[in-house]
Amino acid sequence: MPPTSKINAIIHAKCPKCRRGPIFSGSMYGLSFQKTNEFCSHCGMRFEVEPGYFYAAMYVSYAFVVGQMLTIGMLTYYITGNDKSPWLYITTILISILLLTPINYRYSRVILLHWLSPKIKYNAYYDTNDQIKHV
Repeated sequence: MPPTSKINAIIHAKCPKCRRGPIFSGSMYGLSFQKTNEFCSHCGMRFEVEPGYFYAAMYVSYAFVVGQMLTIGMLTYYITGNDKSPWLYITTILISILLLTPINYRYSRVILLHWLSPKIKYNAYYDTNDQIKHV
């Protein structure tokens, strides 16, 4: 079986070490709130590498929100034909950011684990269909 690609693991929010185990429990949009698992169910990696590790994900989320606000503001400008009302822009941006919050939460943590953590390395040994038992 070929190894799981990094892009596929990021899109599906899988462990950066084995690219098999889910990082989150619960759905992104649903009745059960998504929660970051403590350990990978496949390879046993601890996701919160050190205490307070995911505070750094706020910076990634901030970059996402700024980009989304600029994009939505420009789209509103082009769709409405240069409407001068600031309330139109404020309303569309706030509603869209609220709707995108679960995506920002999930992918800010995924990006932090996969791209911004030099200590976490992919290990092809764990990228198998076999369940690996760790104590």
